[in-house]
Amino acid sequence: MSPLELVGLAPLMRLSCGRPEIPIGLIDGPVAMDHADLAGRPIREVPAELSGTCSRAESVACRHGTAVAGMLSARRESHAPGICPDCVLLVRPIFSESSPANGEVPSATPEELAEAIVSCVQAGARVLNLSAALAQRSSEGERALQQALDYAARRGSIAVAAAGNQGVVGSSAITRHPSVISVAACDLQGRPLSESNLGSSIGRRGLMAPGDGIVSLGTNGSPYKFGGTSAAAPFVTGAVALLWSEFPNASAAEIKYAMAQASATRRSTIVPPLLNAWGAFQLMAPANKGGS
Repeated sequence: MSPLELVGLAPLMRLSCGRPEIPIGLIDGPVAMDHADLAGRPIREVPAELSGTCSRAESVACRHGTAVAGMLSARRESHAPGICPDCVLLVRPIFSESSPANGEVPSATPEELAEAIVSCVQAGARVLNLSAALAQRSSEGERALQQALDYAARRGSIAVAAAGNQGVVGSSAITRHPSVISVAACDLQGRPLSESNLGSSIGRRGLMAPGDGIVSLGTNGSPYKFGGTSAAAPFVTGAVALLWSEFPNASAAEIKYAMAQASATRRSTIVPPLLNAWGAFQLMAPANKGGS
């Protein structure tokens, strides 16, 4: 079974390519904007200190940002999933190309992430994709991050965040936030990956998606394979964007409720249920006949 079939995205993608009215904020590394499979896609940079366009194609930040961008915005005919290529992608980099890699996922301070969240929401992002490891944590920084997530929720945006790849049971300032959909990673049998973080808040409000050997766009013209919760999160982000594209009058709460209810799994463990995008669409369709 393919990753898209496992989480019910394949039938939803046959129905929709997304709409420009549902912008996605990509808070990650810069993107190889000149990639052939991103050409002609509605991609915009959100002004920031760092450029949204890669200057070093071999950097970890560029590879990571381009891979996640490919999952969301690549042409459907490409090697990448290209979940919602007609949604506007707002690129807001927080990973420097000159910074040394911190494991597989580049890191950012809570303050940097908070600033990026606010700027994406102000630029119109309806959905936020967060795949950042937090560095230099402080109570002040985590307070700023909580305020930024509060702001996004008040503005009606949905934040989707990678749960992290430390293989621990616990929570962070991101996964603890009541408005965030935290995403754990699983294999193609739906079993949690050993490196995926889990926890009570993740199990209660999060979802699970494939994060094992996901193929997306590389920066050298070849396909790029990556994994972990950074690869899992865009499946959920893309599902949110496609659902909102089909039901543009729905509230953030209605989208999140449908996605939570689409799984029959009881939320009483540290492991969240598997994303069921088609199930969420079917739950929303009867209530939105003639209204989408």
